[in-house]
Amino acid sequence: MVSLKQALIDNDSILLGKIAGNWQEAVCIAVAPLVVSGAVEERYAQAIIDSTEHYGPYYVLMPGMAMPHARPNDGVNRDAFSLVTLAEPVAFADGKEVSVLITLAATSVEVHTGVAIPQIVAMFEMPDVIGRLVRMTEVSQVLALIDEADISQYVTEKGDI
Repeated sequence: MVSLKQALIDNDSILLGKIAGNWQEAVCIAVAPLVVSGAVEERYAQAIIDSTEHYGPYYVLMPGMAMPHARPNDGVNRDAFSLVTLAEPVAFADGKEVSVLITLAATSVEVHTGVAIPQIVAMFEMPDVIGRLVRMTEVSQVLALIDEADISQYVTEKGDI
């Protein structure tokens, strides 16, 4: 099983302290490293934006944190993650604000629910994880934080991301 940490390293997809004027721009920033790495096609960001405009920000998983994603057929080439922190939070139409975005590109529903979500849950159960992430200035700090998360209770060997 490829881990959240390894996917971030492989795709060079940790961006810290970015500036976004609105949530749409934040989504584009969060998807950009996955386009560069070839994990997703350019249309993936627009698919997330269109889905958000239609269904609302269903991927805001907790105060301050979102996991933007779209369907596999919206331009996903391989399973991947990006992690982006924003210098200032962006607000969605419903008023929810986020300053950390972990974009998920999943090739199947099984990867999404069985592998990606459990790793994200484990990481974001840690105390003050949003505050800690937003204060980080080095990629190595983020990778060390991911190592602190205990994903063993959530992840089986079935999945591969």
